[in-house]
Amino acid sequence: MSKRYPSKYLIGLTGNIAVGKSLVRETLAQLGAAAIDADLVAHQVIRRGGAAYDDIIAAFGAGILADDGEIGRAALGEIVFADPAKLKQLEGITHPAIRRRIDQLIRATDARVAVIEAIKLLEGDLKNAVDSVWVVDAPREAQRKRLISQRGMTEADAASRIALQNSQADKLRQADVIIRNDGNIEETRAQVGRAWRAIPSHRRV
Repeated sequence: MSKRYPSKYLIGLTGNIAVGKSLVRETLAQLGAAAIDADLVAHQVIRRGGAAYDDIIAAFGAGILADDGEIGRAALGEIVFADPAKLKQLEGITHPAIRRRIDQLIRATDARVAVIEAIKLLEGDLKNAVDSVWVVDAPREAQRKRLISQRGMTEADAASRIALQNSQADKLRQADVIIRNDGNIEETRAQVGRAWRAIPSHRRV
């Protein structure tokens, strides 16, 4: 039981790129969990009027703005992914805003179980807020195929993105629950169902 949210059971859902985290999150939502996508929240906080918008422009300049006044994610990405210090600076701006918004969403839901999908769950303070860490795992070849077929990446881009990820093995070592997703959707959903039923029953009602 989380000290921050004593009336709720929090699942932290993570795993590297294209392992199938969204499938697991969506399955948990169908079972009754409140589902929170940290990546979607991250997009929201940098939009015009969002909590991190002004600070990002102050830090990186108006040159990152698109014609509609929104922050150009590609332009910002070119800056921060070429310089680890600038990436850390960006995360220092966005992560607190993301964390505050997630906190609002958790407190607003009536669901007893909430799942937070976050690729960097274990690298930040979110890991200290959750009751259980679920890690989705998939063969590297499945990741590669999904990046090419679902996201339109080239072979080279897919290989590069996979290589840049933090260690999946480290995530697996910290997992309370591991969901293996090799492409058999029904089996993946069955694993989620079994893990769901193992949550203390008073947290699932």
